[in-house]
Amino acid sequence: MPIQTYNTLSRKKEFLTPLEDGHVKLYVCGITSYDFCHIGHARSALAFDMIVRYLRYRGYTVTYIRNFTDIDDKIITRAAEQGVSALALAERFIDEFYVDMDKLGIDRPTLEPRATEHIPEMIELISELISKGLAYPSGSDVYFSVNGFPEYGKLSGRNLDDMQAGARIAINENKNHPMDFVLWKGSKPGEPTWDSPWGPGRPGWHIECSAMSRKYLGDTFDIHGGGQDLVFPHHENEVAQSEGASGKPFVNTWIHHGFVTIRDEKMSKSLGNFLTIREILAQYHPEVLRFFIFSTHYRNPLDFSEAAMQDAIAGLDRLYGCMAALDALSDSGAVENAPVVASSQDRDRLSTLEPRFQKAMDDDFNTAQAQGILFDAVKIINKILQQLPPHPHREDVELLKRSGLLIRKLAGIMGLLREDARTYLTEKKTSLLQDLEISEEEILALIQERKDARAAKEWARGDSIRDQLLARGVELKDDANGTTWEIRR
Repeated sequence: MPIQTYNTLSRKKEFLTPLEDGHVKLYVCGITSYDFCHIGHARSALAFDMIVRYLRYRGYTVTYIRNFTDIDDKIITRAAEQGVSALALAERFIDEFYVDMDKLGIDRPTLEPRATEHIPEMIELISELISKGLAYPSGSDVYFSVNGFPEYGKLSGRNLDDMQAGARIAINENKNHPMDFVLWKGSKPGEPTWDSPWGPGRPGWHIECSAMSRKYLGDTFDIHGGGQDLVFPHHENEVAQSEGASGKPFVNTWIHHGFVTIRDEKMSKSLGNFLTIREILAQYHPEVLRFFIFSTHYRNPLDFSEAAMQDAIAGLDRLYGCMAALDALSDSGAVENAPVVASSQDRDRLSTLEPRFQKAMDDDFNTAQAQGILFDAVKIINKILQQLPPHPHREDVELLKRSGLLIRKLAGIMGLLREDARTYLTEKKTSLLQDLEISEEEILALIQERKDARAAKEWARGDSIRDQLLARGVELKDDANGTTWEIRR
C-alpha cells in the first residue's frame, strides 16, 4: 500500500509520489537559536525524525534538510541583554540544541544550513523578485508585494481582503500594502549587517528558507514541514516568494504537526508552564518522552501532564518487560517433543504484525495506532510465555524470538527499545528505589520476615509488614509461586 499523507495545501490525504522515483526531498524549518529548546521543539524534531526513519524503512532515499535561523530580532535582543554578539549567542544555542537532540536519540539531517552562511543566495532571490515586480525597495528595506501574487493565502486558506480588514498591524508608511512583508532590513546601529544592493542590512526571516531550500532541493521538492504555527505567515510567505520567483509549484506536500499544551493550556512563559527539553529529561528517560509524543497522532494537539507521562512510563515498561522475558528465553532448552503452545490464531496475529504496522504508518504516519499494534503482539507473546513448559517446543521458541526481533525493529522507527532490556529495567528499578530511599535487600528481608510471620500464623504482623512497604511505595503480590514486589508510582 502506498503511503498517504495529509497535505495542508489541499486539505486532504494524498498518496506520496516523489518527483524523483524512490527519492524523497524534505525540508523542515528548524529553530531560531536564542534559547534552550522546549517540548514544542522536541515534538517537531521527533515527528520528522520518525517520518524520515519510516520513509527509509519503506525503501526510500531521503534527503532531509533542516535549517538554523541564526540571525533574527530575538537573537539580537537577547544578545544585547547578555552583552554578547548575536552570532556568538546563536552559536551557543545551536550547540545546546545538539546536546538535547543527542539525548533524545534524534538522527542528524542530511544537511543543516545556517541563514548567515546563505546571504548571497538570499540577495539573489530578492533581486529576482524585484526584477519581476514582486518586491520593491522602500527606504533601506525591501518588501514583498502581496498584491503581485494573486494566490497569496492559498496555503493557509486566508483571503487577502479579509486579512487586510482584520489586520492588527501598525501603520508603516514604507509599505504599499499592510500585508507586505520584509525581505531585507536596513541596518540599525549595533546590529550585524551584510552588504547588499540596497545598502547594509540583514535578511528578513521568511526569505531564509526559500533561499536555502532552493539551493539544496531545487525550485520544487516533495515535502515541507513544521508546526501548525508556521502555516501563516511564515510558510504562506515562503510560497509567495518561491513561486513568485520560479513560476513553478514550490512544494508538493505540506506536513504540519499540532500544538503542545500543558494541562490543556497553551504552553507559555508568561503562564509559568514552559518546559525545556532538559527539564523534562531530568525527570524522565528520553524514550518515555518519545513514547508519550508518539502515543498521539502528530497532527493532533498534544497535552503534557504528569498523568500522561506516567502512562508513557507504564507503556514503555511493558514493552521492555516483554523484551527482557524474551531475552531470558534460552534456545538450548527447546525440544522437539513438547506440546506446541502457540495457537494458530496467535501465530497468524504475530505473522501479520509487520503488514498491520505498515498499514497504520502508511495512513499518515499513525504512530498511535502503530503502538497499539505493537502492544497487541506483546499481549500475545506474554500469554505464550506464561504457558510455556520448562522445556518448550523449538517451534514456540523460534516464533517468540522472531517476533521479539521484529517488535524491536518496528519500535525503532519511533526510537523505542534502543537499550538492552535487562539494563533498562535494572537501572530504572535502582533509580526508583533511590527515590523511595529503600534498597532491594531491605525489601527482600521484609518479605522473608513477613513469610516467617505468616508461617507462624502471626497474620497481623504479616499485614503490618505489607502495609509498611506499601506506605514506602512498594506493593507486594502473592500467588502460587510465592511473593513478588513492584514499585507503585
